[in-house]
Amino acid sequence: MTAHVIVTDEQATRVIKLRRPEKKNAVTQEMYRAMSDAIDKAQNNPKIRCIILTGGSGVFSAGNDIEDLLAEGSSGGDPPRASNLVKFLYSLAHNVKPIIAAVDGVAMGVGATMLFHCDYVLASKTATFSTPFSNFGLVPEGASSLLMPRSMGQQRAFAMLVMGRTMTADDARDAGFVNVVVSPGHTEPEARKVAREICALPAEAVAISRKLLRLPSEDITRRIDQENHLFTERIGSAEAIAAFTAFVARKKS
Repeated sequence: MTAHVIVTDEQATRVIKLRRPEKKNAVTQEMYRAMSDAIDKAQNNPKIRCIILTGGSGVFSAGNDIEDLLAEGSSGGDPPRASNLVKFLYSLAHNVKPIIAAVDGVAMGVGATMLFHCDYVLASKTATFSTPFSNFGLVPEGASSLLMPRSMGQQRAFAMLVMGRTMTADDARDAGFVNVVVSPGHTEPEARKVAREICALPAEAVAISRKLLRLPSEDITRRIDQENHLFTERIGSAEAIAAFTAFVARKKS
């Protein structure tokens, strides 16, 4: 388990917390493995009734670690992304436990797209949501091209996924993928309250009802695979490498 992902079980709830604040919780390959493992191990554990995803106070996740992606695009052979990020996305797609997201601060790229696999999302007033894939010469990931239009409509999804527009917490609530907006620093405590509410309900009824509400997992994984194939091709494209290189150079200047 990486020190950048902290997993704790609190009564019937598993809390998965990203802890890489110096990089705005940008997700590394090791972090994907740790999150996937925490989700997978909860599946057959009857004591775990609910899962919380959080980035702590002030930030959720800035998405993929850009330097990792640049290294993948420049290297030969099969990138580790295929076995780490996709495995994490599969874990989300096959997960049968209610997932609550507590978003305090920036949620970018996969930090935003993973939220559409969640069942309940809380955001602080300072939270922002963006998926600037096109800006980096890339395409949507995480089955977002399937889940986002279904959640908030074609036009909003186009503005976010293709144009790279940023949504505020109030925008996201109006769009329908954020349930509640709370004060900064209060997302985790409120998420725990929601988890307790869910855990107090009859377990089988919750599981069956959740399954009825969601798309079949095979539909989601099929889109994950389709997006991943195109995304992996795009990582090695001249457009993407130029965009990554310029981004890294700006960060270092």
